Amino acid sequence: MSEKMSDEICPECNQKCTNTSWNWCKPCNSKHFQNNFNNWTSGNDRIDKFIQDTQLNANRYYKVIEWIPYYRFKDVKQIGKGGFGTIHYARWIDGYIHEWNIENQQWKRQRNWKGEVGEVEVALKKFDNFVDFNDVLNEMKIHFKSYTGSDVFTSIRFYGITQDPETHSYMMVLEYASEGNLREYLKINFNNINWEQKLLYLWSLSFNLMNIHELDIVHQDFHPGNILSSDFKDIMHISDFGLSKLIEANPNNPEKKNIVGVLPYIAPEVLSGDEEYTKAADVYSFGIIAYEMITGFPPYPDIPHDEDLAIKICNGLRPKIPFHTPKLITRVIMRCWDARVTHRPTFKELSDELDKYWSDYNNYLRKGKNNDSEIGIQIKKAEEFSANQESTNTTTTTTTTPLNYQTHPQAIYTSRLLNYSKLPKPKNEQNFERELEELTKSFSHINTNDDIDEF
Repeated sequence: MSEKMSDEICPECNQKCTNTSWNWCKPCNSKHFQNNFNNWTSGNDRIDKFIQDTQLNANRYYKVIEWIPYYRFKDVKQIGKGGFGTIHYARWIDGYIHEWNIENQQWKRQRNWKGEVGEVEVALKKFDNFVDFNDVLNEMKIHFKSYTGSDVFTSIRFYGITQDPETHSYMMVLEYASEGNLREYLKINFNNINWEQKLLYLWSLSFNLMNIHELDIVHQDFHPGNILSSDFKDIMHISDFGLSKLIEANPNNPEKKNIVGVLPYIAPEVLSGDEEYTKAADVYSFGIIAYEMITGFPPYPDIPHDEDLAIKICNGLRPKIPFHTPKLITRVIMRCWDARVTHRPTFKELSDELDKYWSDYNNYLRKGKNNDSEIGIQIKKAEEFSANQESTNTTTTTTTTPLNYQTHPQAIYTSRLLNYSKLPKPKNEQNFERELEELTKSFSHINTNDDIDEF
């Protein structure tokens, strides 16, 4: 509201506002939204109801989504393509609803948290025509819940819904992530990312997934292409919820569910059909992403992502973690991609552990404390090894790409339908469990709570 609430009293109805932000009166704003319901429609009753429900129940401005006519966008251009649709850049002329202006009797809109007015850069997510409408609507609901369901903005902001006037496909209107996705960011910036940032990234991702799992949402298509940001040095958001779990059963084999995703990030028990997609499968994906974040390499870039790779993954193949990687981080990654599903940590456990490592390392660097910090000592050794490697390399280069590597033309890092039959029962490689046990014993004195913690 343009008049600021005093002592949480709404200047419009003079009632005390509870469980809302300081400039948002839920009863008043619900009426304003409801009075406008007859002035717009998406053309679909279910979408209309979804939008109306968010508006009637919103107790914060960012918990509102709205129907946005397509003509309110300009400079629309395609900027990306995934397995099930395309992403377009656009400028939203109006900006998002922030509060009710009592004097003008209309919504005050703005373009950012600073209160500036004007156009907002957005991303329009357009689904391919073959994607079932029920799946589209369900993904919208899941994304909305992930963004508004906790006090932490784990996913990219969801502004509203629009419709392509030519194809009549519905489109999600999302916050535009100007720095793109994590995979592209790593390609360009990996050499400039230090260990403090890596630990912060790992903790941030685990914390976001912890919050998503606490909402009983399982992502099921977690890979760097779905991790977005406008400033990777500050915050990361998760996007693209639910298509992999929303695909219906394979009509040619009703007993086997279709598997959708990026092969190297899919847990072996999901590939083999032994188990439905669970929270533990998201943890497996996190382990592969963690490997990518500490090495700069995507998993298996030099081989086809085909049924042969799926068989090898079920038989225990994993990316090779460089030997000089801090052992505490190696242990985290190995625990995540353990073929024994019940041995994987939860994101709560990962978040606590990685938070401790980041905090310890931060103190090690800045405050002169924790000079005997295990993570600090291990990272120092890793950095010394890397520096020695660089000094022996006589080739000078200006590129920031971590290493020169060729990507096989059949190494596919976008989500797609994967139907493999008769894959072997998942297992670990021969020495995996012994190596993990040795790592666990080596650092059994290190824990997240200053008391004994079994890893």
